[in-house]
Amino acid sequence: MQFPESWLRAWADPEIDSQELAHRLTMAGLEVEDADPYAPPFSGVVVARIESAEPHPNADKLRVCQVNDGSGEPLQIVCGAPNAAAGLLVPLARVGAELPGGMQIGPVKMRGVESRGMLCSARELGLSQDHAGLLELSADLQPGQDLRQALDLDDTIYTLKLTPNRADCLSILGVAREVAALTGCALRAPDTPSVPVTLDERLPVTVQAPDLCGRFAGRVVRGVNARAATPDWIKSRLERAGQRPVSALVDISNYIMLELGRPTHVFDLAKVQGGLTVRWAREGERLELLNDQTVDLTSDVGVIESGRGLESLAGVMGGQASAVTLDTTDVYLEAAFWWPEAVMGLTRRFKLNSEAAHRFERGVDFATIPEQLNVMTALILEVCGGRAGPLDDQVVNLPAREPVRMRLARCARVLGIALDAEAVGAVFTRLGFAYERQGDDFIVTPPAARFDLTIEEDLIEEVARIYGFDRIPDLPPVAPAVMRVAPEVQYGPHALRAALAARDYQEVINFSFVEEAWERDYCGNADPIRLLNPIASQLAVMRSGLIGGLLANIAHNAKHRQTRVRVFELGRVFARDASVADGGLTVAGVAQPTHLAAAAWGPAQAEQWGEPVRPVDFFDVKRDLEALLG
Repeated sequence: MQFPESWLRAWADPEIDSQELAHRLTMAGLEVEDADPYAPPFSGVVVARIESAEPHPNADKLRVCQVNDGSGEPLQIVCGAPNAAAGLLVPLARVGAELPGGMQIGPVKMRGVESRGMLCSARELGLSQDHAGLLELSADLQPGQDLRQALDLDDTIYTLKLTPNRADCLSILGVAREVAALTGCALRAPDTPSVPVTLDERLPVTVQAPDLCGRFAGRVVRGVNARAATPDWIKSRLERAGQRPVSALVDISNYIMLELGRPTHVFDLAKVQGGLTVRWAREGERLELLNDQTVDLTSDVGVIESGRGLESLAGVMGGQASAVTLDTTDVYLEAAFWWPEAVMGLTRRFKLNSEAAHRFERGVDFATIPEQLNVMTALILEVCGGRAGPLDDQVVNLPAREPVRMRLARCARVLGIALDAEAVGAVFTRLGFAYERQGDDFIVTPPAARFDLTIEEDLIEEVARIYGFDRIPDLPPVAPAVMRVAPEVQYGPHALRAALAARDYQEVINFSFVEEAWERDYCGNADPIRLLNPIASQLAVMRSGLIGGLLANIAHNAKHRQTRVRVFELGRVFARDASVADGGLTVAGVAQPTHLAAAAWGPAQAEQWGEPVRPVDFFDVKRDLEALLG
């Protein structure tokens, strides 16, 4: 996740510098992969207004500009940019300025006309690769302002490498909560604007699949101006977060997702006939998505349907049929909670890139949908105008937030340090967790945004993160040194590996999921255990033997001109067994024994002068087996 430091500090502003902030986040488990300056270093560049732009007397493509740089006296500058025109605010590198790459600006004569400074494009300042013309600045700026301060170019761009369990930090608000908990600074309360309802219109929505959609909220907004310009502050934040501004409606939707972690969708109301129905797809249905890709649907894929057909791939991407355009005037704003299990794997299956699905399949806060949809509506009304209808909010089937118990003694044992109850309680308070105490036990109810808090160890990890991993002393464990007698009749896995390696075999580790033909042809297994979501279509079943993988290893080496292969594998196989019950390391109905298998192919010995080349045979392998078991 990429975002500018200035955006984060608008929500939580601790009194530490950028590097210390990056270190704190990394030590708390939110690894800061990069912390780079937004703009390269340069100096002497200010905001300037072009007062006039006259043709150069000796060059057709040059203009002689009179420029107001706030000093009180106009500067004469020769410029070749095609968009140089009177009234434009642009960057001016004064005489003595230093640009990226070490370029120094001095007075020069261009075709006989003196030029004192240089008007700059975005590329010359290192802000982008755009050099088609001068960088046009906002009319709100004043001539003479330092450009770095005017555009906040001393910003730092953070790139977080988040683990899959921390979906709550896929937003500025989520990271700000962490910063406030880590540093003790104040967290800005999310805005809850009151949206004036001036329309008495609702779009009927029916949720037919409670295991797909747990909550669905939306409202009608009519009379919007989709051609309105996105405010510069929104565009700037989106660009620094790696998003390309598109149009006001799309930009506001992306902004709400990045700031609050709330994926939303905007339907063109004129293209939606009747109401909306949320359901599972039917076999054979097809949907054209916003990226112009058409996907074939199955019964385990969620969709949103209107009277005219499918409109959206639930929790993943909208459809072309109801996409907003610059001519859109009436919209329907949607925000929903999609169950993570219903969205998992769909982007890989359909080969999509979806920011919304990236969040929904990890778990999105389901408690703040109405408030955050109000924030989005208020922004649209401010930027695009229009009239809003009442907010519809259907609560269908939300996850139960089961309390998690953490024992203080267990916390001390796992972390290796003795923390008192007050210190642990302070950690939970800073994180915003609701909890109660029963003696030395803490009963914590996880917030709606924290899908990763389910067991005691999760809470212990939270205590360690906020207390500080770097504050936990690095002490070696103390354990009694007891001599153990090596068993004479049983081999452990390491001894088995060592014995086979001594017989000139190399260990391989193959996938536990294999081709169905291998199970039928090599293992005689007509009913293998099938995978619900295979990583590849051909690797669709679990192996009941190891031979198929070893043969594939030999075939792969033979194709690459290896003439001698000796491999072995020690791994689990999987077979149906009704007598197996569910347990900590077992799955009901599935036996998972560990098998050892080896295969040899090619010459019995590596090529040498003292013995003729002889292909390996049954008796060579028999000798290896006797040596292993002897």
